[in-house]
Amino acid sequence: MSREQLAIVGNGMAAGRLVDDLLRRDALKRYAVSVFGEEPHGCYNRILLNRVLLGGAVDDITLKTAGWYADRGIALHAGTPVVRVSPAAHRLWTADGREFYFDKLVFATGSEPRVPRVDGLRKSDGTFKDGVAVYRTAADVGRMRAVARPDRPAVVVGGGLLGLEAAKGLADLGMHVTLLHLFDTLMNRQVDRTGGAMLRRAIEALGISVRTSATTKAVLGKTRAEGVALGGGDVLPADLVVFASGVRPRTELAKDADVPTNAGIQVNDRLETLVHGLFAVGECVEHDGRTYGTVQPVYEQCGVLADVLCDPATPSRYRGSKVHTRLKVAGVEVASLGDIDPRQADDEVIQVIEERRGVYRKLVIRDGRLAGAVLVGDASAAPGLIQRYDRGDPLPANRLDLFASVDRGSDLADGMVCHCHQVNEQQLAAAVRGGCRTLQDIAATTGAGTGCGSCRGKLASLLLKAAPSPVAAM
Repeated sequence: MSREQLAIVGNGMAAGRLVDDLLRRDALKRYAVSVFGEEPHGCYNRILLNRVLLGGAVDDITLKTAGWYADRGIALHAGTPVVRVSPAAHRLWTADGREFYFDKLVFATGSEPRVPRVDGLRKSDGTFKDGVAVYRTAADVGRMRAVARPDRPAVVVGGGLLGLEAAKGLADLGMHVTLLHLFDTLMNRQVDRTGGAMLRRAIEALGISVRTSATTKAVLGKTRAEGVALGGGDVLPADLVVFASGVRPRTELAKDADVPTNAGIQVNDRLETLVHGLFAVGECVEHDGRTYGTVQPVYEQCGVLADVLCDPATPSRYRGSKVHTRLKVAGVEVASLGDIDPRQADDEVIQVIEERRGVYRKLVIRDGRLAGAVLVGDASAAPGLIQRYDRGDPLPANRLDLFASVDRGSDLADGMVCHCHQVNEQQLAAAVRGGCRTLQDIAATTGAGTGCGSCRGKLASLLLKAAPSPVAAM
């Protein structure tokens, strides 16, 4: 029996996770899988781009090499952008003029940088001026590094996660960095004003100048960046101007194929678009009026889509995600989940501020259950809070118990090591007993360490204790 042709358009973290989930379901018995990626690499971890900025190779953050796909019988077309899809003809075309047939297709096109309207960004040929960059891909980071020089000025536009990471990386390279943010609170989608103030203090302690409520009006210089003009009239010198001011779903390819789009590619609970046989997953997706830009919802979508592709009769459905984030931002621990501010008059708010330690913790409680939380400077309580939030558990009468590093009301008792992939110590121990000896082995077997990367230190410690042979770095 011949296999169906499954085309996956895009080769970012969503596509990489989807392939993993398909392999776990023995999907290659049903499908011949082809993956089309614009970049000339295998799938890599965008969350760890700063390692490349600081001089590392893309291989250092690669999740799946070209050989990995070949070894598993998956056709990888790296550096091969798809430029057209015809649902009626069941064909797609790539930028090099080749034509491919498919039975089913998955859009995993991700997102692209949202660059504000700023005068002086581009040269006469439409390309960015020298010294102007976005912070999104390995190639972008390479351009930044080519310009970065110690003791020279740089401006980063955007005070979200990507902007803070870019600013920290350039500061580590010795540049004098000014961070501009349109809003009055850094990471305003994840933390409240108090948490943002704590985060700002920590960022400024790294030698990074922060200006909030700042409007970027123009990039100065004829063919290369020389400075930035602000809305209030100030001018900042800059050899390098980096835009990290958010992303938006990439929908053009789907839209050109007459697939309905709005903010993202519209899908139902099966992750199928309104065109039969065409699916979408990841940051390019709009489900029930929402788009997602964090790893955890994307991975949840991949699990459902793999079920649907492997068994059309499956009851598995994507019902949306409760979003929570736990990461290190420029070296500062941050966790956020649910509502970061009260929304109803009777919402209960608990706040603990430790000025000297630079630690801030906040809970938003609704009807005796956790509706949201913000942690800055110390996120050790996050595992228990996330589990209570996901399950909707009733909270203890003494709310302060929830701030304990090990929440005894949670059956995790912090046994969860990788929160992105929900891998606990018992699963990791089993993987080691099964033959895993390196971080690469652990990642390939369990997925641990391939999300935000914050658990890699703990993974290495566990391996050092359990593995009989030396541990190789991932």
